[in-house]
Amino acid sequence: MRVYGVTGWKNAGKTGLMERLVAEITGRGFTVSTLKHAHHSFDVDQPGKDSHRHRVAGAKEVLLSSAARWALMAELRGADEPTLETQLARLTPVDLVLVEGFKADHHPKVEAVRAAAGHPLIARDDSSVRALASDVPQPDVSIPVFDLDDTNGVADFILREVGLIAPDPAPADLAPPKLSNDCFALPAGVDWIPVDDALAHLRASMACVMAEEVIPTKDALGRILAADQVARRSNPPAPNSAVDGYGFDHASIAKGANTLPLCDGRAAAGASFVGVVPPGQAVRILTGAILPAGVDTVVLEEDTNASPTHVAFEGPVKPGANTRKAGEDVEAGAVALKKGQTLRPSDLALLSALGIAEVAVRRRLRVGVLSTGDELAEPGSTDEIARTYDANRPMLLSVADRWGFQPVDLGHVADDRDALAKRLDSAATMADVILTSGGASAGDEDHMSALLNEQSAMQMWRIALKPGRPLGLGLWQGVPVFALPGNPVAALVCTLIFARPACAVMAGGAWAAPQGFAVPAAFTKRKKPGRREYLRARMLADGTVETFASEGSGRISGLSWAEGLVELPDGAIDINPGDPVRFVPYGSFGL
Repeated sequence: MRVYGVTGWKNAGKTGLMERLVAEITGRGFTVSTLKHAHHSFDVDQPGKDSHRHRVAGAKEVLLSSAARWALMAELRGADEPTLETQLARLTPVDLVLVEGFKADHHPKVEAVRAAAGHPLIARDDSSVRALASDVPQPDVSIPVFDLDDTNGVADFILREVGLIAPDPAPADLAPPKLSNDCFALPAGVDWIPVDDALAHLRASMACVMAEEVIPTKDALGRILAADQVARRSNPPAPNSAVDGYGFDHASIAKGANTLPLCDGRAAAGASFVGVVPPGQAVRILTGAILPAGVDTVVLEEDTNASPTHVAFEGPVKPGANTRKAGEDVEAGAVALKKGQTLRPSDLALLSALGIAEVAVRRRLRVGVLSTGDELAEPGSTDEIARTYDANRPMLLSVADRWGFQPVDLGHVADDRDALAKRLDSAATMADVILTSGGASAGDEDHMSALLNEQSAMQMWRIALKPGRPLGLGLWQGVPVFALPGNPVAALVCTLIFARPACAVMAGGAWAAPQGFAVPAAFTKRKKPGRREYLRARMLADGTVETFASEGSGRISGLSWAEGLVELPDGAIDINPGDPVRFVPYGSFGL
């Protein structure tokens, strides 16, 4: 149940604000109930009325009924005053409950402030106060301040806070700053760079480059949250039954055999029991039903014998058995999902359960993929043995799609510097990051590296890595470019190790470090020092891991054969069957 409070000191204008808010919000088509915390000297009944005479005579409850309305009055008679949570559970579910008073409770609130009241602001030391409605300026207050008579503005604020209307969208042109021109520059004198150092430098250079947008939660699968998602209400919103059975006050039962009379009616999910279950009585209750007042324990139906008027069961029954507490999953006001989370189906379920109908997410990162080289041809377009079918572009486009980004096919450009420059100009308007393959070394036909160097925006990282030693990084008209090796195995390894975590940060998410597992080797390998190596590998039925027969970067069949990569450390190592090695499954790379 969505709950929002209006609080303030005496004569601060909170009741008038409540009245106007109810009229405004119901006028927009939402259903509203109110809960007022009266002064302790106030009585909801009046001496001399028939209801008052009934109560004085000793009635536990008095139900007043007329053609216009009904009201149930229950006597406390020395019992503790019910909590806000207990009182809210008595209300029939509506779109919004406005609470006046209860200022010591921690539900979100707007505080009314009137200068003539002469009292200090609650908001100065109460984080549950989210905004002020004041008739005087409040320049030193960090939370939103509305004019006390701005009913429409306060209503909009509350409805956005509880998720009944969409939050204000970020301005269309409010995008994070682009990466700096020297973001990929290595320290002076660095030649060969170890993988971990390269990753650390890349991580320090990356920042989110994507603007925000607000979309329906149901459409947000795979999107990255642009802000923490705060629970609008508790889940569950009220204490409820975990089973079908019978509910009662635990204090009224014995350890042995119990036979309790049944109240008229029942409690069901979506159809709350009206009234209070007296001590010593029980009520029929179904799974998910809000616990009626007077019920704190439920006995499972299968453990009872029941007639139309009584239920019998054997004790002892634990206090609170078969019940769920309000907020035992998520409490109202708690952060349910953090900024940067990539939303999964289970996350959409959580957001929906908390009443969050719309979420602020980052726009999808557009990943452009461009292949270069005279030797490349579209698959199946020619039988010339001098031509190589382009395997990198379909592979990298599908990788970007699997990661939840928007793949942009930039096509293929031959070894023509002017044509490549024009294609990059176009790509910079279509993509937020560009992955190229081929032409990134220092040969006569390596036009990609030459063009980036002409723009003074190229850094050639000679990484101590096998496969994939050369990796060009640069900016073209402010758009990051990852100039990958041309060999498909090296291109994929560099994409998984370097481009994936960098793209995740640029998209607004967290740095995506893959998770590996120590498993016994089913192979023999002698490795020299100096470079980190990644071997195509897959698991065997006995829990060991085998590697592909060849380590050649052009052996694309090994990528398809494999289920992941074995990562070998930078130093020298001799591996024999049974020795532990680090296996990183493709799934840990998001594939």
